Amino acid sequence: MAWHDGTVTAPLTPPHQPGPHDPWQVPPSGSHLAPYSGAPDDPDTATELRQAAVVAVLVAVSGIALGLLWLWLAPRVPLVSDDTAVFLKNSEGEEAIGADGTFVLLAIGFGVLSAALVFWRLRRGGVLVVAGLALGAVLASLIAWRVGVWLGPSSDVVGRAREAGQGVTFDAPLELHTVWVAVLAWPFAAMGIHLLLTAAFGPRDVEPEWAYYQGPVQGPVQGPLEGPGSGSGVSPSSPAGGAGPG
Repeated sequence: MAWHDGTVTAPLTPPHQPGPHDPWQVPPSGSHLAPYSGAPDDPDTATELRQAAVVAVLVAVSGIALGLLWLWLAPRVPLVSDDTAVFLKNSEGEEAIGADGTFVLLAIGFGVLSAALVFWRLRRGGVLVVAGLALGAVLASLIAWRVGVWLGPSSDVVGRAREAGQGVTFDAPLELHTVWVAVLAWPFAAMGIHLLLTAAFGPRDVEPEWAYYQGPVQGPVQGPLEGPGSGSGVSPSSPAGGAGPG
């Protein structure tokens, strides 16, 4: 008897199909991948827009405090007049530069404080909240500038010189010589601190989990298998064994 005349056992798993526990198994027909949804406390777009608007308004209003502090701490520029013109009392003084430096330092401090508060309250806020912080910081700097100028010494230098009299010292108007540098100090400081806090203490993104959802899966077709080179049938349920006696 030839080897194909005996009973041959077919493997329980056909060679062209992977086993059920194969990690490289191709997903069965009818299945699809389902991504893991985000955290339940992530804000939606409408909520984030409201949060950004609130942040922008509150930060902008805090510019009034910066303006008052600038008015209080900025050094005054002394002026003196005679019968013909108004002069700087100390031509080599640095009071004018000191006013700009005071504003910039105060703006940086307010930027650090506002960024820390926004991060503490809205740690999961997205890009819109950060944009609201930047916009509010720019508006706050502009408001602080105008509040300091409005509440400071009058800009009518000639009128004040006449009121003061000849040879009497009076204060020059409070003003910024490098306006855009001073105005952008707050938003740049706020963006930098918020970025550092987010990188150090911000929530980490959860890696998506994928799951297979299977529909009805059809098994392999049951039936006799043809042995190579013969017409004899091979039964999958035959006992294990090799070729029969020759």
